[in-house]
Amino acid sequence: MEHNENSREWYALRVRSRHEFVTYSELRRKGLEAYLPTIKKWSQWKDRKKLVEFPLFSGYLFVNIDLNSQEYFKTLKTKGAVNIIALEGGRPAPVPQDEINSLKILVESGEELDIYQHIKEGTKVVVTKGLLKGARGILTKKETHYVFSVDVVLLGKSVGVKVFADDVESI
Repeated sequence: MEHNENSREWYALRVRSRHEFVTYSELRRKGLEAYLPTIKKWSQWKDRKKLVEFPLFSGYLFVNIDLNSQEYFKTLKTKGAVNIIALEGGRPAPVPQDEINSLKILVESGEELDIYQHIKEGTKVVVTKGLLKGARGILTKKETHYVFSVDVVLLGKSVGVKVFADDVESI
């Protein structure tokens, strides 16, 4: 089947745990366009510290393929590949080109990056780290910081505290 360059889109590929680099290499070897955003972190061993490259999104990488061609099957038959992320109806959901472009700019900037779960203001969350771990409430934004609040509905009152966005997960 011939493929049209315009029918190619980026997709998020879920891979087996700790197989990001292996799967990326295999996809490239097969002639498929893949993108594995990585960051460098210091890793401590008993005798030394070393700057090590880690996947930005553990368990995921991106492929630019035409779903209606053999590239789709070549992708899924790659060592370590689990599935292409689908949102509704089981059809793989494309990642917008501008998100991939922006991600590349961020990664290539060399700036220190933090990963945050995409949480909208007003979402019910649970605190996953620190002294507040296990607390459940609502995430709001006040000026330049996030506020985790617990509503006591019966009293019509809320109690809030500043939190870091990466310390909470939606529930």
